Amino acid sequence: MFRKKLLLTALPVAMTLGWLMWPTTSPASGASVSKATKVNPDNIVTVASGSISAYTTLGGTIVPYKEVSLSSQMPGRIQFLAGIEGDWFEEGSLLVALTNNDLLAKWRSAQAQLAKAQAGFRNARVQYTREVIAGPDFSRQTGMGVGRMVDEMFTNPFSEMMGYTSPELARRASIYNSGTNIDQARFSLMQAQAGIQELNAKLRDTKTIAPFDGVIVRKFIEKGDTVQPGMPLLAYADTRHLQIQVDVPARLMRGIQKDMTIPAKVDVSDVIVNTRVAQIFPMADPQRHTITVKLDLPEDAPGGPGIYAEVTIPDVASPQKNESPIIPRSAVIWRGSLPNVMLVNGNNEPVLRIVRLGGVLPGSDMVSVLSGLTAGERIVKHPTTAMRKGWKKSQ
Repeated sequence: MFRKKLLLTALPVAMTLGWLMWPTTSPASGASVSKATKVNPDNIVTVASGSISAYTTLGGTIVPYKEVSLSSQMPGRIQFLAGIEGDWFEEGSLLVALTNNDLLAKWRSAQAQLAKAQAGFRNARVQYTREVIAGPDFSRQTGMGVGRMVDEMFTNPFSEMMGYTSPELARRASIYNSGTNIDQARFSLMQAQAGIQELNAKLRDTKTIAPFDGVIVRKFIEKGDTVQPGMPLLAYADTRHLQIQVDVPARLMRGIQKDMTIPAKVDVSDVIVNTRVAQIFPMADPQRHTITVKLDLPEDAPGGPGIYAEVTIPDVASPQKNESPIIPRSAVIWRGSLPNVMLVNGNNEPVLRIVRLGGVLPGSDMVSVLSGLTAGERIVKHPTTAMRKGWKKSQ
């Protein structure tokens, strides 16, 4: 009983002593260092105040610079498929091939028709030459040519004298007929050649060739599938050069010009990259009243096609300008998804403070602060790894 009373008496005393010995840092000051670390004066920067124009953050999507959808041009069954998503191919590589046995049979038949037309054309030319040089064919006369001789000696002269026939006119008509046979043979030859060209085009359409160096980003078929004309086969793109495609409201287009630099942040990282306005579509969407803008990403930018990105567009239509604290981007420390800075107190000791950031100032390495800092306070410009260790949250 005596021990229980002693314990009950000592417990409030211990709690009082513990409260008196606890650090007096308030929650408003953020966090403090467990071991005092002096900051080099050369690494201290004073928070400045700047006139910040109005900016609007818009969401966009990363897209390849070149992307095509390859569709089937002929019916058939998939006989060859070069690869899967992510496989890289050079320009001219075979990607997909369809069965073409029926077309090959028609092609061989067309080749035979072409050979027949060529033979007919050569024969027509020979017959024309013979008609011009030798006249009518003696092989069609019987009786050792007696009939023709009688015609030339008696019948033709009397008929010509009476006005019934004209041997010169008949000869010219025969030559003209031979010339017509040459034209007909030439037309048959051209028709056979056109048929082969048509089949060659269809045979080419059974093969899908890579139009440029790129990668398969999506495939819609498998080997053995049956396809019809117009069915999609592959989505093919050059992912070495990426762009951000964003739909900008028409009222913000006054602040965008071709080749200007616009800051953007890719969803996979917190890194701000500078993009260049590469293309501005000439027509607005009639339903959403937005204009599509494409911005070139640097080659070393993080992310890939289809990833979400945010761009900061200046709102020149808004006359509002606010005085806001601005700090170097190098002073920002990301702890998870929360931005922090190292505030320097009167003893040149760093204190961690959570801040809320605004937009990046175009053409500079400064970022605006919406809350958490005021102009005139001092912060660490380049926080070191040693400063980030030993932090203890205030209670």
